[in-house]
Amino acid sequence: MTRAAHLTLLVTLASGVTLSAADWPNWRGPNGTGSTMESGLPVKWSGTENVAWKAPIAGLGVSTPIVTGNHVIVTSQLGSSTRRAGNHPRLVQGGDAAAAGERALGGGGGSDRAGQTDGRSYFLVEAFGRADGRKLWEYRVEPSGTLPEVHDKHNMASSSPVTDGQLIYAWFATGQIVALDLNGKRVWERHLGKEISPYDITWGHASSPTLFEDSLLLLCDHTPASYLLALDKRTGKEKWKASRGSGKSSYSTPLVVPGPNGPEVIVNSSDRVDAYNARTGEPLWYTGGTNRFPVPSPLFSDGVIYMSRGYRSSPYMAVRPGGRGDITKTHVIWENTTGGPYISSLVHDNGLIYMATDVGAVTVVDAKDGSRVWQQRIDGVFSASPVAADGKIYFVSENGETIVVRAGRTPEVLSRNDLGERQIASPAVSNGQIFIRTDDHLFAIGRPAK
Repeated sequence: MTRAAHLTLLVTLASGVTLSAADWPNWRGPNGTGSTMESGLPVKWSGTENVAWKAPIAGLGVSTPIVTGNHVIVTSQLGSSTRRAGNHPRLVQGGDAAAAGERALGGGGGSDRAGQTDGRSYFLVEAFGRADGRKLWEYRVEPSGTLPEVHDKHNMASSSPVTDGQLIYAWFATGQIVALDLNGKRVWERHLGKEISPYDITWGHASSPTLFEDSLLLLCDHTPASYLLALDKRTGKEKWKASRGSGKSSYSTPLVVPGPNGPEVIVNSSDRVDAYNARTGEPLWYTGGTNRFPVPSPLFSDGVIYMSRGYRSSPYMAVRPGGRGDITKTHVIWENTTGGPYISSLVHDNGLIYMATDVGAVTVVDAKDGSRVWQQRIDGVFSASPVAADGKIYFVSENGETIVVRAGRTPEVLSRNDLGERQIASPAVSNGQIFIRTDDHLFAIGRPAK
């Protein structure tokens, strides 16, 4: 199967609605893997050069922007979050984290943002015009119930929104989820934290929604109850719920992949990696051991699932779908027990797997066997997941830089592009432009839209 045909199949699996080829409808793009067939993307920019437009964001957050038609959608939180007591893990070890660019969301101080007038917090969904960055509308959700304690580097707006081209779905760390039309009007709303079980997970909920056919898939692995939930995307009503016990944790977004016996939804969690029937919630297979902080999301390419489990010097692996029960000895193609990213996900391009580790190094391995092709220190703090496009890999560092690397078997840094603002969200790519969300602004990088 050609790469283009394979990406088309993944887009078909992800949504029952035909989206524009230029759309970036969810976390990690149209195929959920950070890869795109886009070409002509910019290589060099700064905070003032090669910027089509720059728009202020009302709140704070680390969710990825999405693009559908003439809309660029961003979610955020206006007002303060409750900081979890004690030490907060950092990617930078044995050095000055702040000097490297790793610091609290919004610079600390409780994540307040000017413009709040009534002393309360709100969850925000903002829509900007894709061509010029003009603000089209804003929708507010007032947090309800017990507010979770969060990490310094994020708040209750860490889940990225998703769209099928007709509705926009935004999910927040209290368990509140809202479906809006493209004019910002509410279609339905749920509060899963009250209806099913409190959203109680160390550092706060971060998994994003996944669209599959007419279902919205939600991974809720929390201390009181862990489950995978499918809602009817049109009404919000439950279609199925797969109980996963209690005491699990996951910050990862599930991915639907085509399996030999039907579509499978892949889950990276603290106990192991699990696969479910994407249409019924039936458990299918599992592999991998326990993992303290499962953050990275899986990717799928050429019939193989690739994933890093997360946490420091994470194991990463290649797995064939289609198994039953424990598939460790039958379907795991290869596994490297150390060296993977703590937070960011892997990306695949032309037979190679790229990753940026928390120590500022880019590692490239052969997708066939996991053998190292090259490794080079490029300096940076990498929470955002990389994007592969147009023969290049884009690595977004928290210090404000995006490092552009030429894809291939020889390391070559093409540019280092500094926006001068903290950036932790993964970028979106649409119609020749790169959309980068910082603490303060949404940037459209590249030529102005025609």
